[in-house]
Amino acid sequence: MVDEKDVLILNELKKNSRISTKKLAATIEIPRVTVHDRIQKMVERKTIKSFTIIPDYQQMGITTTIFAFIALNPYESNVSAMKIAEKITGLPGVYEVHIVAGEYDLLIKVRGKSFEEVGKNVLAKIRQIKGVGRTFTCPCFTTVKEEM
Repeated sequence: MVDEKDVLILNELKKNSRISTKKLAATIEIPRVTVHDRIQKMVERKTIKSFTIIPDYQQMGITTTIFAFIALNPYESNVSAMKIAEKITGLPGVYEVHIVAGEYDLLIKVRGKSFEEVGKNVLAKIRQIKGVGRTFTCPCFTTVKEEM
């Protein structure tokens, strides 16, 4: 379990995973050795899965984001949502795949250089996967908040 000090450390690491232990300790006013030990324990316990970056997709030319809802074909009961989700994760440009409840079975997040690229390289391929019934695509105009 994480306690209040771990949460403080995690919040700072989410802002900047490259921050030095010394600077992190000074920011949250906890001794450096304590911060170091707590980070090590969170890594060992897999509370921290990885230290990562947040790319600037605009700078990379990846300016289009869409969300697509996917409904399974009810007449193909031998294909599971998990199997379809696993196939979708292998497509380039797919950033997130979620199994959800409701009218649709999956929710995916796709990024690309244009709507045309996203449609041709991802959505068209998804529609060819056995078990996919219908899709509903929502273009994203602006992202206000996104956390890793």
